[in-house]
Amino acid sequence: MHTIWFGEFLGTAVLIYLGAGVNAGVTLKRSYAQGSGWIVVASGWAMAVLCGVLVAQAFGSAAAHLNPAVTLGAAVVSGDYSSLALYWPAQLLGAMLGATLVALHYGAHWKESEDAGAKLGIFSTNGAVRSNFWNLLSEVLATALLIVVVNAIFSHGVAGKGMAAGMGQWLVAALVWGIGLSLGGTTGYAINPARDLGPRIIHAILPIPGKGGSNWSYAWIPVAGPLIGAALAGVLVRWGM
Repeated sequence: MHTIWFGEFLGTAVLIYLGAGVNAGVTLKRSYAQGSGWIVVASGWAMAVLCGVLVAQAFGSAAAHLNPAVTLGAAVVSGDYSSLALYWPAQLLGAMLGATLVALHYGAHWKESEDAGAKLGIFSTNGAVRSNFWNLLSEVLATALLIVVVNAIFSHGVAGKGMAAGMGQWLVAALVWGIGLSLGGTTGYAINPARDLGPRIIHAILPIPGKGGSNWSYAWIPVAGPLIGAALAGVLVRWGM
C-alpha cells in the first residue's frame, strides 16, 4: 500500500477529518469547542495540513499535494500533466472519506443543532457576502498565494541545498494558518477543490439530520477558483523563480 495514490488518498482523508472536524467542533451544539472562533478554526486547519502531509509522505506520496490545485500548479511548473490522472481521484476520494469520518465522529451532535446552513458549513465553503465575481477572485488570489509561497519555501533561494528534515511541512502548515487568518474571511478559504467538493458530495448523500440543501449553485467557485489561481501561479513560478 506504499504508493503515491494511497499516500494522497490517506493524507487527504486525514486533512479533511481534522479540518472539517474543527469546523464541526466549533459549530455543533453541545460540543465542548462550540463557539471557540475563527482562530481555532484556522489553527485546526493548519494542523490538519501538517498531519495530512506527514501521513501522505509516510504512505508513499513524497510530494504530498493533498490538493488538486497544488497538483495542477506543479504540473504547470514542470510542463508534465501526466500526474493529474493519478493524484486527482485519490484526493477527491480521500476528501470524501475524511468527511464521512467527521459525520460519524459527531454522530450524536447533528440532532442537537437546528441550523442547516451551519451544518453545511462544516463540510463546504460559501461566500460570506455572496458575489460570484468577488468570491471567485478571493479563491483565485488565495490559491495563487499558496502556490507561490509553497514553491518559495522549497526553492534554492530559501532552502539552499536542503532544509532540516520536517521543517518544510511545518512551514507549509504555517502558510495555511496565515492564509486562514488573513484571507479566509471572504469565502472560508477552500483553496483546494477536493477539500470542498468531496465533503459537499458526502453532505448531499449521507442522511445527516436536519442538513438542508448542499448549495450546488455555489459549488463551482471553490473548484474553479483554486484551479485558475494555481495555473496562474504555476506560470509565474515557471518563468520567474
